[in-house]
Amino acid sequence: MRLSRIIMALTVGLAVVAVPTAAGAAQPQPTPSVDGTPQPPPYPPVLASLTVNRPTIYHGETVVLTGRDYGPNETVDIAVSVTPLAAPAAGTARRSDGSTVAMAPVALQAAAPSSFTARTNSAGVFTRRYTPSVTGLLTFTATGRESGRTATTQLRVLPKEKPHLPVTGSSLETPMKVGGGLVAAGAVLLLGTLAWRRRNRFGAGGVN
Repeated sequence: MRLSRIIMALTVGLAVVAVPTAAGAAQPQPTPSVDGTPQPPPYPPVLASLTVNRPTIYHGETVVLTGRDYGPNETVDIAVSVTPLAAPAAGTARRSDGSTVAMAPVALQAAAPSSFTARTNSAGVFTRRYTPSVTGLLTFTATGRESGRTATTQLRVLPKEKPHLPVTGSSLETPMKVGGGLVAAGAVLLLGTLAWRRRNRFGAGGVN
């Protein structure tokens, strides 16, 4: 009787001791390093961003590029690639046998890609003014030299619009002179015709 109570007490004690051990084993443990030192859990990487203040401009205008979440006081290399804009359809052409064939549009010529650099501040932010020298779809790729963070953005550069010149007095001067001369010539011819008819009428009356 006393022996069975001792065995039961030992069994209960072992069960109580085993519960905290199992609970501790179920919790996630930090990943040990090669030398046995526990390492902190991994964090998601920081992603840099690159934006442009105007997505579409005309050739000769300036935009502002803004990069964020780069390393503090870091040099950022910015590469520019250019994709030519598609030209409008050129219509059709007629062959010597009378058949027609569609003409492929000719794309605008673009210069070779270029690159430049920017410098971030203590918060990892930079701004850079940029004036494109070509037309087309420009893709900017900014990469931090120390952090290795990369971001891209695009800019569409359209051909510069031709201004509509107003009609001035000097441009109207020549047409007005020509018109005035024609009116005067017509008036002279009309007067001459009336005078000739009048003379013939009077001459015919004198003969009778």
